Amino acid sequence: MNIKLRRKICVFLVTVFLSLLFSACGAVGRQNQEGPGAPIDDIRQQGRENPLSNDESTAKPKNEKPKEQSQKPDLPKALKSEGNQEPSLKVYITEESQVQDMKFEEYVAGVVAGEIKNDWPVEAIKAQAIIARTFVLQFIEEKGQSKYENAHVSTDIEEAQAWNAGEVNDTIRQAVENTRGQVIVYDGQFARTWFHSNAGGKTATPKEGLNYKDEEPPYIQVVDSPDTGEAVEADAKNWTAKFPKDKVIAAMEKAGKPVKEFNSISIGEKGPSDRAVTIKVGDAEISAAELRLALGTTDMRSTLIDKISLEGNNVVMTGRGYGHGVGMSQWGAYNMANDKKSAEDIINHYFKDIDIVKMWD
Repeated sequence: MNIKLRRKICVFLVTVFLSLLFSACGAVGRQNQEGPGAPIDDIRQQGRENPLSNDESTAKPKNEKPKEQSQKPDLPKALKSEGNQEPSLKVYITEESQVQDMKFEEYVAGVVAGEIKNDWPVEAIKAQAIIARTFVLQFIEEKGQSKYENAHVSTDIEEAQAWNAGEVNDTIRQAVENTRGQVIVYDGQFARTWFHSNAGGKTATPKEGLNYKDEEPPYIQVVDSPDTGEAVEADAKNWTAKFPKDKVIAAMEKAGKPVKEFNSISIGEKGPSDRAVTIKVGDAEISAAELRLALGTTDMRSTLIDKISLEGNNVVMTGRGYGHGVGMSQWGAYNMANDKKSAEDIINHYFKDIDIVKMWD
């Protein structure tokens, strides 16, 4: 083999070797860019081959409609107001036995002070203010006026809400002012804004807690409620009560379910929140909510009863929570506010699918 031929063969072999070497290096480089064996779906998840833009990929389906906000209802006919002006109220003050004219928000401040502690977190107090404002508008819309002559509403807690102008402080004034005119509305109507002290961990249906006979409002549902914690008063969380048989017999008579004697007592029907709906007293059966009213709501603190028994001549009950359990739990609101939840968050937790609208400026 001559020298020229050997040179050509060497050049050819070197060229082949270099081509193979560069090809291998390129393959390694591409593998490091995308990860070894990365499937196409993984690459799309990383945003490399998504055929849609960011706006298109996150857009809602075209046929999905946003929830429509309820229309602002008209003020009750009994209240007079021009445009978006705050109405005035005629309030019967039971302690003074007289009717007093006052601005609506002044009345709300007194109610909030009567119903909740004035040193609580401001968001809980704001939630109470919105509830109080809605409560009186719904009351006047439904009833027209107070049972006391020439008054829209009264400070009689058996008719409406508690009221204590003497406990109004700067925190309450701030909460009322910050929620000025705001009310809870469902389907264009003022909501029934029930509230109570402590739900015992779970709120009640109106039938359970109040023996409510009408169709239950869809916005009142059983929800978990954060009612425990070191700040919560012990007797608002758990309670025990002892009632002599004679007192139970008298309560049954008062409630229109007379019994002469009984040797047994037990829970009859239970509701969705595990509250007693009925209680069997001997051969008779009574609404648990009615029995609670007849025995006294500060003694039989709720219908969330864990145990009920007849011990000698006494009926002994143990239970949880304080109040009827329907709507907003005040201690639940307290804990939610301390957990950085807003008044709107609190209200929307306890009242479902509602709107908060502003009735006046």
